[in-house]
Amino acid sequence: MSEQKSSHPIQPLVETNSGVLRFKENRIVSYLLDVARQHGVDMNELAVMDFSNEDREQFAQLIGYSASGFCELSYVSVETMNAVDLMADGQSDPMAAENAALKASLMSMKETLKPLVSDLFDIHPDDLK
Repeated sequence: MSEQKSSHPIQPLVETNSGVLRFKENRIVSYLLDVARQHGVDMNELAVMDFSNEDREQFAQLIGYSASGFCELSYVSVETMNAVDLMADGQSDPMAAENAALKASLMSMKETLKPLVSDLFDIHPDDLK
């Protein structure tokens, strides 16, 4: 039986008193990071360990990373970045923002592939939906 990959959910954004948009922190995860620091495992140590980019994205969210700083991290996917941008622009529901970002990505791919499929199958582009 093949294992289906499921993505981590995107954490909601909260606005701090100073007006910074941050992911809603999970205090347990932050506590565990603080304990790890006391034992010599800090963010730099975690950065060189073998974790997936998806896990790194989720971890950054769970420790309350700022939305703007998060989008600058090298391991953040374009799809997640676009969803976070939608959330920062007022889309309060993380799942709806993620769905909208994925839909936009699919529509862009469709438009990019349309001329290629048209040529490959000798179909006029207007006949492709």
